[in-house]
Formats: sequence, structure tokens, C-alpha cells
Amino acid sequence: MSDYFSLSDCDVIGFDLDHTLCRYHLKETSRLIYESFARYLVDHKGYDPDLLLLTPATWDFCFKGLVVDLEDGNLVKLAADGTVLRATHGTRGLTEAEILQHYGPQRQWKHFHSLNTSFTRSAHYYFYDNYFDLPGALLCGRVVDMLNKRGEEVNAEFWKDMVAAIDHNYNTSAFKEDSGTYFPSVKRDPGRYLQRCSAEVKAWLRSVKEAGKVLLLITSSHSDYCRLICEHVLGKDYEDLFDIIITNALKPGFFSLVPHQRPFRTLVDDVEESEGLQALDKPGWYSQGNWPHLHQLLKTMTGKPEPKVVYFGDSMRSDMFPASSFGRWETVMVVEEMEGEGVPTSAAARANQAQAQAQTQTQDQDQAQDQDQDQDQDQAQAQTQDKDQETKAKFEDQGMKAPSDSSRQWGSYFVDAHKSAGEAGEGKEEQEQRLTWCCHSIHKYSTMAIPSVEHIAGLPLDYKFPRFSPDRPPTSGYYPRPPDSLQGGRSQDTS
Repeated sequence: MSDYFSLSDCDVIGFDLDHTLCRYHLKETSRLIYESFARYLVDHKGYDPDLLLLTPATWDFCFKGLVVDLEDGNLVKLAADGTVLRATHGTRGLTEAEILQHYGPQRQWKHFHSLNTSFTRSAHYYFYDNYFDLPGALLCGRVVDMLNKRGEEVNAEFWKDMVAAIDHNYNTSAFKEDSGTYFPSVKRDPGRYLQRCSAEVKAWLRSVKEAGKVLLLITSSHSDYCRLICEHVLGKDYEDLFDIIITNALKPGFFSLVPHQRPFRTLVDDVEESEGLQALDKPGWYSQGNWPHLHQLLKTMTGKPEPKVVYFGDSMRSDMFPASSFGRWETVMVVEEMEGEGVPTSAAARANQAQAQAQTQTQDQDQAQDQDQDQDQDQAQAQTQDKDQETKAKFEDQGMKAPSDSSRQWGSYFVDAHKSAGEAGEGKEEQEQRLTWCCHSIHKYSTMAIPSVEHIAGLPLDYKFPRFSPDRPPTSGYYPRPPDSLQGGRSQDTS
């Protein structure tokens, strides 16, 4: 295999939507998601209303890559070989002595083999690997704290309420029915949560398609939410950019299940037809589906017996692992934590953000003028908006951590310091840098990693990117450069 990867060698280029083509304002979205989940627990399950009260400092706990052990309420950060690098019970950090007492001298998490070999979810644990459910890690920790405070037993029962909160806000009918908190909020003010794609990205997508590549959009979001996102971030002509759009793909099952388990379905007014398709015979917009039937269509469209596909995504569980393991696709992982650990934001993204901020300020000024003119009629609404703005300013002024930034409590997403059992037994203080399990998985299941699509949108299609390889340093596949934590010294990968 070549040490380099080029998009020009691919016949098909596919994209996930959320947190890949569409970037979110992570602070705003995380607060919304947390409130969506917590309010359900308070209003429908009788949980303590204090769950709704947060300070900016609380968000330091919100960190991608954690695994919650549903049997004891612990959250763990893992090394590439399953070693527990850090752990909490609820949100309380466990000491080195407590970690050794709980996980033994080798600090091994007992469910690691199951998680590491399949990435499937389990009745025993839950892996937080994307920004849509990440605020749930903070909520989960706080629920465990409250159970402990009440002297109640911590077991997997509380997780049923967490799952109910997720389903209440994210189920496929919630957007249409305006149920829950999440979808109604995004529909009401999409610009508050969604970042528009830069002109460079849109021009790049068009140039890729004009170069003869087949473009795919494969998202687990339902079609109605996909339309809202795409119209906002790409424009009303977004369908012209893609040959095939697949919504409600239910990844990772899209890649791992056989056709009769997950057939493609057509849509009528965003409602799935009850009869599944026996095959795909033409490009278009579909729902659900499976990789084998898509593969057959791609062979027809490209005229090649084995078309080469690359897929961009942000989730190890839903995108990278299944696309590379089952589809044998090349994969590009969008890792916003690279920006959180020193990789500069692209020039296109900075210009886009500046333009968006200017538009937001203009809209806020216009709204303020309207409120002054209609103060008596809209007094209640104005008070609510003022309260929202005050809360927003409070968070920003006091320094709420972005979920993609490194954490004081959890450290770096990519590496961590670890003292081996032998060193501890000899009383030595020397520590080694260990790759986290998430970082190791990126190297294993991704062709390369980027902070955003904007970072490569200005490059020629035949640009040669260094790829990840078992025979090369773990920093090899990061573009435009590795995060700071991986450049600070040699990191050990002992898996």
C-alpha cells in the first residue's frame, strides 16, 4: 500500500452530514442538548431540578471518548490496550489508589475486548464518541452524583431513563411533531446552532463532481432534518451537489447488516414507503438501506467492478470502523479535537465565521429595533430573549470550555501520561505518554484525519496526503499537522 492517499484515485466520494459537512456551534449545541435531556428527566421522570443548573466550569467534564460503565456509574478514559488512564465515579475523579483498587494492578477495564472488537453498544456500557450524545456524559455523571447523595444504589436502571430522554428528543418523528426541546429550537433559529459551509467548500464539492466523481451523502439524520441542515449550510440547490442522498441510514447497521435486514426505502413527503426495495437501480434520494445494494449501484454508475470509495465522517462507531471494516472503503475522519489542541482553524473557516458573526450582530440589532417599536405587544417575548442572551453572555464571559478542547479533568483526547505497575512498585515517578484508545482507533480505521473539510477544500484533487500506516509514526496521517499533544514527545502504543 502506498504511503500516500489522493482523492483523484477515488471513483466515489461520500460524506456524513452532521459534524462533517455541517459543523455546529459546539457550545450552543451542547447546552441545548444537555437541556433537552435534563429537562425530560426533570419533567417526565421526576429528577431533581438542580440537574438543569450548570456553571461554565461544569463543562470541563464534557469530553469525547469516555465510556460509562452502567454497572457502577464510573466513567473511564482508556488507553489503546484497555488500560484505565483516568476514571470518575459520577463526576468525582478517582485517585490513583481508587483506580488500582477498582481495576486491579494492571488497571484493565473488563469490557474492553467487547468494545474494541465490535464498537457495538451494550447493556453494560456506553461509548460517547460524537457530539450529539456527548452532553449526556455530563448529565450521566451528575445523575450518579445525585443518586449517591441520596444514598441510592447506582446500577443500570438509571440508564433506562437516559435512553428515554435521548429517544424523546431524537426519534424520527420528533422533528415533524415539534416534540422534545432539541428540534424545535434548531428549527426556530438554525443559525444559532449550525455553521454555514464556506464558499470554498461548496465550490470544491462542485469541482469534485465536475471531475467525474460520484458524490454521496449518507446520514443517520431523518430526511426532514437533513433538508433543514442542507438548505442552511449548503443552500437551496444542495441536491445538485450529490448523486445519491441516503437519510435515516441507521449507521453502523447500514454497513454491517445484509440487504434483507435493512432494505432501502423510497420517501414520499419525508415518509418512508412501507415496502423495501429489492435493489437500487438509479441515483436519487433514499432512506435506510445497506452497503451491498449501494455497492452494486456504484459499480453500475462508475462502470468498474470494484469502485474505490472514500467516506468522510466524524464518528468512529458509526463511520470509520464500519466503513473500513465492512465496506473496505478509504475513510477520512473529521476530528475537531485537532483544532482544540493547537491545529489552526483554516483561513476559509475563519472568514466564514467572521461573516456569520457580522450577520448575527446585524440581525440582533434589527431585532432590538423591532422590540423597541413593539415593546408593549412583545414585552414577554423580549424578556425571554433578554434572559437567553444574558445566559449566553454569562457562559461566554466566564469561559465555558468547548467540547472539542482538552480538559483539565480528562486531559488530551489523543494521549495521556501513565505510570506502569512496575514503576509504581519500585516507587519511581517516571511516566510515559500513552496513546488513548480513541487516538489508536483513528490510526487503525482511518486513512487520514482532518480538523474540518475546509482544511482540504482549497487543495487540488490530486494532492497526495500522507496516510496512517502501522509501519509509520502515529503522527503520519494528520493533515495539516498533528495536534500539539502528539508532537510533544514520543507516545507509546502498546496495543
